[in-house]
Amino acid sequence: MSVFALVTIVALFAVAALVYDGAGRLRALTHAEGVAHEAARAGGQAIDAGKAIAGEGITVDRNAAVAAARTYLSHAGVSGTVRVSEDGGSLEVTVTESYRAVFLRGASGSVTGHGSADLVYKG
Repeated sequence: MSVFALVTIVALFAVAALVYDGAGRLRALTHAEGVAHEAARAGGQAIDAGKAIAGEGITVDRNAAVAAARTYLSHAGVSGTVRVSEDGGSLEVTVTESYRAVFLRGASGSVTGHGSADLVYKG
């Protein structure tokens, strides 16, 4: 086998490893973003049923929204934080997920996904 062929084969394997591990990181990031958005949506649907039934308008129960988002994160098996924005108008979810590179061990790490939902009030 020639030196050129050997160098070419090693380079191709290195590129394939970069592509595969890069795709794994992107997959983990996409999952974290998706879970964060879904948790925020789950929290945004936590309306105050008592006020809605009484005809006092549709409002989101902030405590129930945070609890619903945390429950969603728990069921999804990921860790994250949930908080209501300072103005009380949106629910913000941050999810941290780790990934393990298969070929490039030093490329392992964690990714962070963010999601938010507006807490709409209609009265």
